[in-house]
Amino acid sequence: MTELIKINYDTEQPTVSARELHEKLNIETPFKKWIDRMCEYGFEESKDFWTKMSESTGGRPSTEYELTIDMAKQICMIQRTPEGRECRQYFIDLEKAWNTPEQIMARALKMADQSIESLKERCKFLGGQVEEQQKVIEELQPKATYYDLILQCPDLVSTTEIAKDYGMSATKFNRLLHDLKIQFKQSGVWFLYQKYAGFGYTKTKTHNYSDEYGGQHSRQHMYWTQKGRLFLYDLLKEEGIVPMIEQAA
Repeated sequence: MTELIKINYDTEQPTVSARELHEKLNIETPFKKWIDRMCEYGFEESKDFWTKMSESTGGRPSTEYELTIDMAKQICMIQRTPEGRECRQYFIDLEKAWNTPEQIMARALKMADQSIESLKERCKFLGGQVEEQQKVIEELQPKATYYDLILQCPDLVSTTEIAKDYGMSATKFNRLLHDLKIQFKQSGVWFLYQKYAGFGYTKTKTHNYSDEYGGQHSRQHMYWTQKGRLFLYDLLKEEGIVPMIEQAA
């Protein structure tokens, strides 16, 4: 079919430029006045026609109209001119061609291809998200594992036990906590500095022992609560010191 007027196939349904149709119909009335009058025949914007601003080439941008083929066909009939009849018949033939089974199938296949491509992009995007989430999970997993290890044991724990988590001896670990101004030693017993005291991080136990002469004595020892153990974990991690379970990860 010979192209009488340019058809736009970029949208879901074919459209035609109202300005080009105005020129093809040889309308003497200025375009703006003519299209405003045409739109008054009961046509609805975003259903029968769409407006957009033209790109400025030095002058003022103008409002352009894209018409559905059905609206363009009805406008041609209103003109009652040879040009109107010719264009109307052109649009009728175009509609027939557009609605043949072959064209319908072609459009369906095109839409299917677009859907497939969209799904591929979506899957690629989701795949990237899953990969990023997996990295985050892997980064968080060691901490969660150590937390789980702590939460499994509600009892008080000695400094020796916690030191083992970090691959240190109790002596070295106590010295580390002392250097970090967390605890101090008095009369052979470790105590928290006032800054950390009173938060339930530690408790003391009294142990009885016999000297070499059989005399009975007692001494206090500081033990860590699970809250205190988590406190140490967070504080030491800020210093770049992590448990062995995380060093292995």
